[in-house]
Amino acid sequence: MSKKKTVNEPNPKAHHTTPSTQKYLEIAEIKNDTVILKDGTLRAVLLVSSVNFFLKSEDEQNATIQSYMQFINTIDYPLQIVIQSRKYDISKYLSRLEQLEKQQTNDLLKMQMADYRQFVGELVQLGDIMDKKFYVTIPYDPATDTRRGFFRQIGEVLFVGGDISLKRDQFLKRKHVLDQRVDNVMSGLTSMSLNTARLDTQSLIELFYTTYNPETASHQRMGPIGELNVEDESEVALSFET
Repeated sequence: MSKKKTVNEPNPKAHHTTPSTQKYLEIAEIKNDTVILKDGTLRAVLLVSSVNFFLKSEDEQNATIQSYMQFINTIDYPLQIVIQSRKYDISKYLSRLEQLEKQQTNDLLKMQMADYRQFVGELVQLGDIMDKKFYVTIPYDPATDTRRGFFRQIGEVLFVGGDISLKRDQFLKRKHVLDQRVDNVMSGLTSMSLNTARLDTQSLIELFYTTYNPETASHQRMGPIGELNVEDESEVALSFET
């Protein structure tokens, strides 16, 4: 009986690659403490502290409300407020305690530090202690800039219609306007006794990395920008889960 030869037909799905999530994101690049979207608009992100409004006296509450009203009246562009809740990460604190424990020469204190470190670790795991962070996103869209002429606005609308790569001079001009908005917003928030800090390039990349990779980021932290494998230090390609 003759044996039949089996021919391994190529699997059409063998070379199929799933497109990266980054393809569907609006972010083109992040540089100079600024997020550049694919439509040419810019974004800056502020990390803002919180305040317990109900623990304030009535006069302090009224002063905060008045400051907020004045702040709202000083801006003519939209703002986005984002509250991000994540499980509290105390890994650095526990590592620090472990180092101090090893350096401790008193056996009794060393034992107490070990018990305390174990207690804190178990407490956070059992209680699901959450850490809340407050962000304010400040945009700049040249197509909606009321200070520009009509025909220039039309040109900007046509220009930012598709995916683009901003030239250096265009980016710097738009970033200058964005920086002015950032200063204005930070001044308004400070008047309400809120502490603010603008996220730099490293912090912005880490923010989006942890946002789109919550499970991976919990056990695999992103390294500094200088250690990332990129062609240009001013342009960082983000890698997101599919």
